[in-house]
Parts: sequence; C-alpha cells; structure tokens
Amino acid sequence: MKHYYILTALLMGFSLSALADDAYWQQRAEYEMDINMNVETNQYSGSQKLVYYNNSPDQLEKVFYHLYFNAFQPGSMMDVRSLTIEDPDPRVSDRISQLQPDEEGWMRVKSLKMNGQELSYDIEGTILEVKLDEPIKPGKKAIFEMVWDAQVPLQIRRSGRDNKEGIKFSMSQWYPKMCEYDEMGWHANPYVGREFHGVWGDFEVNITIDENYIIGATGVLQNPEEIGFGYVSEEQVKKKSVNGKLTWEFLAEDVHDFVWAADPDYLHTTAQVPDGPKIHFFYQNNPEFNENWEQLSEYAVKAFEYMSERFGAYPYPIYSIIQGGDGGMEYPMATLITGERNLRSLVGVTVHEAAHSWYQAALATNEALYEWMDEGFTSYATSLTMHELFPNPDRQPHDYAYQGYLGIVRAGKENPLSTHADHYETNYAYGVAAYSKGQVLLEQLGYIIGAENRDKGLLQYFNEWKFKHPTPNDFKRVMEKVSGIELDWYFEYFVHTIHTIDYSIAEVRERDGMTYLTLERKGKMPMPLDVMLTLTDGSRVMHNIPLVIMRGEKPPIEAEADKWVIGPDWPWTNPFYQLAIEIPLEDIASIEIDPYNRMADTDRENNRLTIDEGMGYLFRR
Repeated sequence: MKHYYILTALLMGFSLSALADDAYWQQRAEYEMDINMNVETNQYSGSQKLVYYNNSPDQLEKVFYHLYFNAFQPGSMMDVRSLTIEDPDPRVSDRISQLQPDEEGWMRVKSLKMNGQELSYDIEGTILEVKLDEPIKPGKKAIFEMVWDAQVPLQIRRSGRDNKEGIKFSMSQWYPKMCEYDEMGWHANPYVGREFHGVWGDFEVNITIDENYIIGATGVLQNPEEIGFGYVSEEQVKKKSVNGKLTWEFLAEDVHDFVWAADPDYLHTTAQVPDGPKIHFFYQNNPEFNENWEQLSEYAVKAFEYMSERFGAYPYPIYSIIQGGDGGMEYPMATLITGERNLRSLVGVTVHEAAHSWYQAALATNEALYEWMDEGFTSYATSLTMHELFPNPDRQPHDYAYQGYLGIVRAGKENPLSTHADHYETNYAYGVAAYSKGQVLLEQLGYIIGAENRDKGLLQYFNEWKFKHPTPNDFKRVMEKVSGIELDWYFEYFVHTIHTIDYSIAEVRERDGMTYLTLERKGKMPMPLDVMLTLTDGSRVMHNIPLVIMRGEKPPIEAEADKWVIGPDWPWTNPFYQLAIEIPLEDIASIEIDPYNRMADTDRENNRLTIDEGMGYLFRR
C-alpha cells in the first residue's frame, strides 16, 4: 500500500499534530539500489536512484543525507563523545580511535545528480549537505541519482564486519540515506551515539556477493529460485552465478530503513505465525547454541501472536531474526542480535527487538527526540510478552523498570525525558530514561486512566498512527479521547521535568464516629490517588481521589475492592488534602496509598498505616 499526505496552504504555520488527520503530511522516498560487495577488501560499490516526494508546504532549497559509516573514523564525533563522556558504552570505549585505515568505515560519493543534472555538495562528518540548483516545490518530486563507494568498518557499534561472534557483515546504516524533513524542519543529526529517524518509502535493493554467502534482510526476497540456500527446495534451485557471485533481490514496501547481513556459515530456517508473518532465522552453525535457536522458533511464533493481539496486527509479511551486530538492534522487518546466549536471553532479546516492529518500524516516532516513545513503549511490550512466555507469580512484569527509574532518582543523575537522545549527560541517564522511565510512564498511565482504557488506547494509537510519525501530543490525544481525561499535566511533569512523586499519610483522626484522613503531597509532581481502607471484617474500600486538572476520573475496577468511592478533586496547588470517611476508626485495620504499587512513589514507607485496635487518634507528619 502507498501513503501520500498533502498539507493545504490554508493550514500552513499551525502545529501539525493538532490538525485533523486529513491535514497531516509526510515526505516519501522510493529507493532503488544496486550493491556489489568485495568480501576480500570489505568494500562495496553502490548506485542509488531516489525518487523524493516533497509533500510539505515548503519549498526545499537544500537536502541532506546521512553517511553513517563516516562515524567509524578516529576523531569523529562518535569517537570524541565516547572518549569524553563519563560512562562510555563499553562496546565503543576507545575502539574507534584505535582503528587502522583498513578497519575504518567510510562513504565516498563519486557523483550526485538531481533530475539528470550534476550537483555540488559538502560532506561534514556523517552528513552530506546538498544545495540545490533548482528548489523542490511543494507537491513536487525530484529524482536523485548517486554513485558511491564504501568501506565496511570493523564492527564496533551496530554496523560492521567480523563481529565478536564471527558474523562477516552486519549491514545497518550502510547506505546514503535522505534525512527526514517534517513540520520541525530538517533532522540532519550527525551520528554520535544512538537513535534514528527516516523517510517513509519503498526499497528495491539488489545485493551482489560471493555465491557462498547467505543474506538475511529487510523485505521479501524476489528471486528465491535463483538463490536457493534454504529458501526453496534443491530441485527448484537455479543458481545464476556470474564470476562466482549471485545477486539477491529484495523488495520492502512502506518502511523507513533497510538492513541486511551476510555470512557464508548461516543456517536458515523458517516458522509461520498463524494469520501472521513468516519468520526467518539466520544463525551460525554452532553446536553449543543450535538447540537454543531451534527452540527460539516456538517462542517467536507465540510472541508475535500475543503482540499482534494486544498491540495491533503486525503489518508486514515477514520478519527476519538475524545473528549479527553487537547486541540487539531493530530494523523494519528484521533485527540483528548476538546469538551466543542461553535460551532465556535469546528469547528476551528477540522479543524486545521484535516489539520494536510496533513502536519503531510501524509507529516511526523521531527516536532522537522521543526515544521514550520507542524504547520505553517497546520495553513495556517486552515485559508483558516475556511475562506471558515465562510466567513468574512472584514478580510483576514492570518491576525492573520501576526499580531502574527510582534508582536513578535516588542517585541524583536523572535527565528529563525531553532530552535529545545524544545529549544526555551520561549513558546511564539515557538508558534509564528511554527504557525504564518510558515504560513506567505507560504502566503508570493505566493507574491514572484505568488499565482497560490504556490498553484500548494503545490499540487505537497503533491503528491510527501506523505508517506515520506520531509525536507525544498525538499519543496523548488518543489517550484523552479514549478515557475522557485531560492528560496535559501528566506529560508536562513526567516528560519535561524530573519532579518526583511522593505522597504520605499525614494524619488520622476520629470525631463523632467519622474518620478524617489527611494526606500530604511531599513530592513536586501531583497525581490522583487510590487509597485503600482494609476494614477489620476483611472487606476493602477504595477511595479514588482525582486531580482537579484531570477533569474526570478513571472507572472503578471492581476486582480491586469491595466498594469504590470517588472523593472530591484535589487541587494540585494544595499540599494537603482531607478525606472524610463515614467509617469509625475502630472498624479500620489499615490504610494504604496505591496498594497495587503502580505509582512511581519515591518513598513507599509513608504510604501505609496499620491502625491498632482501640486507637482513637493518630498523627503522622
């Protein structure tokens, strides 16, 4: 399917995420690439035809390309950042600075044309800047043709050759890629550390490589009968080797990136997800780990079934799980993962990278700006899926995320979620923000609007925004429409600040057969409260206290209490709140704020109070 979006001139200048769906626009790219790999020199030659559609209301005077391989050179921005940050990624450390000339990565553009006319350009590190002789007008397209050579770097971060497990080529971020242009302008971010953003489009990629190599990639192989290697039966194989090489032809539609990997020792197996994609597995023949890879097939099928039901139907015909890279990294229709793992670890990394198929491959947020919408939501989906595959009644699915977030808060090293992915002060701060706090944000949202509303909202979000570039506001608006609750305050506090949540039971009094409970907001971030009263007869009464600024409240959850009571709204400016309870104190056994631990309260020691029998007065501050 194809997606074209045109913004009318009447709506220029307004925030696009706030406009109606028919006003949304995004750019489009159609790539045709031919690659000829030299496995001896680790270099390749490439040609690219790119049809670029300017669906924006703006006239484009320049375009920008990413040349990611240029990051793997001594003195690059990635190198310097790794050498100067407090806690460098150990996979990078000082390795780039030690690369020899034949180990470095580079992309060298030999020619670039637009609509048949030669263009001049400048290269600054990992960015190719092109000043156009003729601008691309709104609603028009341009055809760019490029010829380039490249050297595959020694595998350090995501991309490269000869990774630690002996995979020859892990080809991610390997081609000159048009930078994204949206309502915020160009996103020509240099490749410094992490996260990507790309233009939606189609990819036709032909890769010519020695005939003994096997390739796993984004997209559907178009010529399996010419390739063989497990794609078809031996009787069907009609190899068309030219000078000892074969050309693998791939087509990927409606994606924003393309990855491939190649190795002469890959085993290739498949598994079919019922009413879903065919999963391809590419892994080295290693007797120590082959059994784990064989068992992975069953778990992967179950994971795709579960995630498709819970988060939206997987939208592509295939998914490839490929041994390669430096850990785990997601791409449309494929992932690169290291494969020398125990079964639980192998399933875990596969589930996480596959979950990115929802929150990065299909819901292509700008990862550099909103990394928590990618990694955090993916981590949330991973935790639920792993809990489904490996049930553990002694641990809640999101416990580790809460522990990670609260740990960095107590360490005093947190940066706001609104920080650009490359600009966190430490890798520790990035990891906790993107993965842990982003996951907490989603689980805690269920506490605010109700888990059923949150789950319904996630499905609606996926179905409304797949194949687009949603922003935090787009996600927030879906959740507001589903729940009927205003959520500006939640995202303003939890995304844009490092204010924390801490509520306590301040005072309990009894007067004239009534119990008066005083609660205190000790942290700077306001939240609605669930306050559970457990009575001496064993029954439970839940008092839900909404915030004024919510303009609504979540529906009662009958399974969590015998009775639900909605209290008066709490103005966020007030540090104290008094709740009048029509139950004598002597009939109350205990009082607890957030009994199901869904709120990221930094001090839970002051959340629960046991009422001793006969006590008529208790004060706590």
